[in-house]
Amino acid sequence: MDDFDASLRDQLDGFIDQHRAMLLASLDGLTDEEARRSLVPSRTTLLGLVKHAAMVEEVWFNEAITCRSRAELGVPLTPEESMTLEDGDTIETVSLAFREASERSRERASLLGLDDLVQGNKRGPLPFRWVLLHVLRELAHHCGHADILREQILAARQH
Repeated sequence: MDDFDASLRDQLDGFIDQHRAMLLASLDGLTDEEARRSLVPSRTTLLGLVKHAAMVEEVWFNEAITCRSRAELGVPLTPEESMTLEDGDTIETVSLAFREASERSRERASLLGLDDLVQGNKRGPLPFRWVLLHVLRELAHHCGHADILREQILAARQH
């Protein structure tokens, strides 16, 4: 995001979209087996990170905004559950789910201003600016994990 004169809101939206794209790009050129590969004790995988990010979109841009519960939304209750891969999870299906969740998030977010309060989080009412900053932080965090996992996967191809 290099538009230094853009509004704060446009900059936040731009950075969030940039990190969404970077997380998806971490899967580029990989096989489903590589994307599912567990390389750390936490069982975090590249595919699991993208699946988790789709849950993050639903938690912050659906649950927090609409006040509907995770159970009502069909969203995993914990971050750990959101990274659990099912047999049918592939790069194609998980990427599509993340892109669709992100699009729904953009639509809901477009209706709110930075100072609007969202009511559906366990912390209580939160300013929407906090939600945007939190989502940006979370995506950036997972992009860092994805970079390292991808580097390990590509290095293993050399051997």
